[in-house]
Amino acid sequence: MEDGSLARFLEGVEVEEIPGEVSREYEVARIISEWQGKGPAIVFRIRGLRQMSASNLIDTRSKLYNALGVGNDIEAYNKLLQAQKGGGDLAWEGAPKLVEAPEGLLSLPAAKFYEGEGGLYISSSIFIACRGGICNSSIHRMMVVDRGEARVRIVPRHLYKLYKDAVDSGEDLPVTIIIGVNPVIMLASALTPPLGVFELGIAARLLGGLRVYESPLHGNPVPVGAAAVVEGRLTRRLGDEGPYVDALMTYDRVRKQPVLVVDRVYLNPDELTHVILSGGLEHVMLMGFPREAQIWDSVSRVVPRVYKVRLTPSSGGWLHAVVSIEKNHDGDGKNAIMAAFSGHPSLKHVVVVDGDIDPDDPAQVEWAIATRFQADKDLVLIRNARGSTLDPSADNGLTSKMGIDATVPISRRSMFRRGRIP
Repeated sequence: MEDGSLARFLEGVEVEEIPGEVSREYEVARIISEWQGKGPAIVFRIRGLRQMSASNLIDTRSKLYNALGVGNDIEAYNKLLQAQKGGGDLAWEGAPKLVEAPEGLLSLPAAKFYEGEGGLYISSSIFIACRGGICNSSIHRMMVVDRGEARVRIVPRHLYKLYKDAVDSGEDLPVTIIIGVNPVIMLASALTPPLGVFELGIAARLLGGLRVYESPLHGNPVPVGAAAVVEGRLTRRLGDEGPYVDALMTYDRVRKQPVLVVDRVYLNPDELTHVILSGGLEHVMLMGFPREAQIWDSVSRVVPRVYKVRLTPSSGGWLHAVVSIEKNHDGDGKNAIMAAFSGHPSLKHVVVVDGDIDPDDPAQVEWAIATRFQADKDLVLIRNARGSTLDPSADNGLTSKMGIDATVPISRRSMFRRGRIP
């Protein structure tokens, strides 16, 4: 039975400790950016904070495989998909000894990552809420106003539904926010299972069980080992949130978002908090990999085999996909395109290629488009579809979608062979 300790997770991976202290403003972002994708996770201390912080925990596929205990994409996709069908065991126990932080939210690793952002942001906060017999765990950014108040970005998914139910009843929504846990819990909280499937149960199945306790004020389940626990209320009051640099490296606009009023902030001093660089590789991996699993599952239902799915880093791991498939019939490529859009509704562009093309190599993908694609026959265009509000070119999420079938016609395969030096 596992706990949620980030410190314990770091004992089993390569870690680089950054000497000295770093500033909340920009220096945290610079260090994470310089080290991302280079191998080790990093540990550092933000000036003035009691706890150490960590980042770049799963900024590469190899780190994600290691965290999940798998060897490749397909094993990881299957593990995520199976875990969403039925949660694992939550083992309840007494609450650990926590220390109340009088500085409130300012005792947490809030940082300003990019110039022009609206304020200090906490980027790795997991919100846990239960209402009407339904519990939800999901990741939401928080713009810190002061030690006792923040504005929280909530998109219309499950936490939004619980919040709206509370607002419609004239109530605030009690929430418990955790920061600094095993990254598998982060990954589970980035999933979007059907309403009523609790993401901590998914994390428990991925980890082989999860130890939890009741949060001090609201009684919400909290993984043992969480570095920081915030008890608060999403109120009916709205406030300006943003600008914030999102996964696409563009500035998300200012919106009216729910105001979080904080009741208590508790720290587990021996644990480490987690900082995610918005638009960085870890952000992209957490957002994109679960959606790759959904695309793989959806496309696998309409073609004989899916070799690889890649949501591209330059599209924030969100808007562009490349899918390599095996086809038995002409038309399989277009079916794969439609299935990809079904598997990930925020997807904007998808390129489908044959199994001899590696989606991780943009040059091979471009070569396939150059030699195997004709726009008048192989282009799929969908106008006025619901896409992603992250896309600044969309009209409040309404977008046009494009699929490129860059697969070889079955009857003429010999004409499309790529030259190979033996």
